[in-house]
Amino acid sequence: RTPGSNRQNRKHLHLYSSYKFKSLTKLKRIQRNQSINQPDELLHHTTIYIKMDPFKLIKSVYSVILLIFSIVLISGMIATKQTNLSENAHPAAAYCLLWAAIIWLTMVEGGQASLVGLVPVNAELYANSHPKAYKCTQITNKGDNLDRYLLGRQFMVVLVVFSVNISGGPVGGSDIWGFPGWLKGIFLEAGLAMILLTCNVGQLASQVNASLCMLDYTDNYFALFTLWVAMAIEFSGLLHASYLVQLAVAALAGKKIESNEEPRSVGASIFFFARCLASLAILCFCLAVTFESLFAGKTTMWEGVPPTVAVIVFFILMALVGMLEGMQVAFFAVAKLPKSERGSSPFAIKTCELLFRGEGYNMPAFMVGRQLCVVSCMFFIARVTSLNYPEGETIFGVSAGLQSFFELGFLGALITTILASISWQLVASAFPMLFLSNPLTYILLRLCLLLEATGLCQAAWVLAAIHKKVAGFQRDEAYIGTAEERASKEMGDDTSHLPIGAGHIVQLPNFADNAPRSLKKLLAEDPAVVSYINTEIADLEKQDA
Repeated sequence: RTPGSNRQNRKHLHLYSSYKFKSLTKLKRIQRNQSINQPDELLHHTTIYIKMDPFKLIKSVYSVILLIFSIVLISGMIATKQTNLSENAHPAAAYCLLWAAIIWLTMVEGGQASLVGLVPVNAELYANSHPKAYKCTQITNKGDNLDRYLLGRQFMVVLVVFSVNISGGPVGGSDIWGFPGWLKGIFLEAGLAMILLTCNVGQLASQVNASLCMLDYTDNYFALFTLWVAMAIEFSGLLHASYLVQLAVAALAGKKIESNEEPRSVGASIFFFARCLASLAILCFCLAVTFESLFAGKTTMWEGVPPTVAVIVFFILMALVGMLEGMQVAFFAVAKLPKSERGSSPFAIKTCELLFRGEGYNMPAFMVGRQLCVVSCMFFIARVTSLNYPEGETIFGVSAGLQSFFELGFLGALITTILASISWQLVASAFPMLFLSNPLTYILLRLCLLLEATGLCQAAWVLAAIHKKVAGFQRDEAYIGTAEERASKEMGDDTSHLPIGAGHIVQLPNFADNAPRSLKKLLAEDPAVVSYINTEIADLEKQDA
C-alpha cells in the first residue's frame, strides 16, 4: 500500500490518462480522473451543465445574442459580396467554404479531445459498442501515431481559421445596413464577428461535449476521415521541419525523445530526413514570398499601414501566438510540481500564485481566454500574410494559377503552424520554467483571465447542451465505467505508451512523472504495477468513505 494518510495525496498517486487541453472542460476531465467518488463532487468537477446563477445567465444571454448578430453580419457581408471570396468568386462559394470550415473544425477540435483522452483506456471495452471510435483509437494508439496525428491536426486548425478569413473576412471600405463606423470597426475590421463564430461554434462547444462524451463523439466516419486527413498531412512531410525543432529542443534539454517504436532503419531514416529538408525548403520559400509581399505592400493588410510596420506586426503576432501556445504546455507541466519547485523568479512566483489561486478556477479560465487570444491573433496573421496582387501581376514570375494558390493564404497557415505554434509548444515542453519566468507570461495570463471574465464565449456552453441533447450523447462512464471500475475488472487504464516529456506536446496532468526514478522505471517495465497501485488506493478510499 502506498504510504501517507492524507486522502488527497493518495488520489494524486493514480496514474491515469494524459490530455492536451484546449478548453475549460478538458481541465475538468483531469479532476474527474482523480478518483472523485462523491456524486456532488463529481457534478461540480465535470458536468457540462452550469448552475445558472443570475450573473452567468446574463452572460449566457448576451453571448448568444452577440453570436447570432455576428453570424447575421457575416452572412450579410457575403451576400453583398463584401468579403474576399464572395467578391472574387461567388457568395455561394463563400457560404459553402465558411460553414464547411466551421463544421470540420468542430471535429478537428472535438476529435483531438476524444482521441487523446481515450489513449489510456482499454479499447476492448468499447470495441463492440463504438466500432468506429475503436477504429480511430486503433490507429492513434499504435506506435507514435498520436504524435503524428497531433502534428497534422495542428495544421488543420490553422488552415480552417485562414479559410474562415478568406470566406468571411471583409474587404476594405465595406459597409452594410448603415451601421455606424465604430460598430463596423469592432465586428468587421477587428474581426470580432469571425472570432466569436470560430471560438463558440467551431471550437469550445465541440470540446465541451468531446471531453466528456469521447466515445459517442468519435463513433462516426466523419471522425475517422478527419483522423486520416491529419495523418496524411503529417505523412506528406509538409510539417516535418517541426521534427528538426523537436530534435534541437531535446538536444538543448539534454534529454532523449522517448518513442513507442523501434529505431528507424537506414531507408526509413533517409526518407524521414529527406522530408525534413523538403519541409524546411518549403518553409523558407513561404517566408520569402510572405516578406516580399509585405515589403511590397501587396497583402490584405489594412490600407495605410507602412510595409515596415506590417513586418513588425507580423513578428509580434507570431510571438504572441507562440507565447500563448507555449504557456498552456508550461502551465500543465508545473501543475504537477509542488509549490517549492515552481521556480524562484519573482514573475514565476506571481504567475503560479495567480494561476493556482483558490479552487483552481483560473487554470480553466485561462484556457478559455487563451482560445480567444490565439484565434484573434491567427485572424490578424491571416490578414497580414494573405497575398493581394493586382490582376495579371505575380510574385517571382510564377504562373497565374500558382499565384492564385498563393493568395488562398496557405503559405501563411504553414508558417504559423510551424513557427508560431508547434515550435513554441516543443520548447515549452522542455523548458517550462523559461516561460514562467518571462514577465510577458504574467501579462498574457492576466489578459486571458480578463477575456474569459467578459463571458464572450459563454454561448459555447449553451450550444454544447443543445448539441448533446440533439445528438443523444452519453458520458463515457455509461459505456465503460469509471477509472476505478475499469481497474477493479483488471481492465484498468494504461499510461505507459503516452508521449510525454521534452520534444512532446502532450503533458501528463497527474504526478506519475514526479515519482522516484526507480519507481518510474518499474512502472514503465511492468504495467501490472500501475494497476496494483491504483487498485490498492481504490481500496483505501473505500475504507475512508
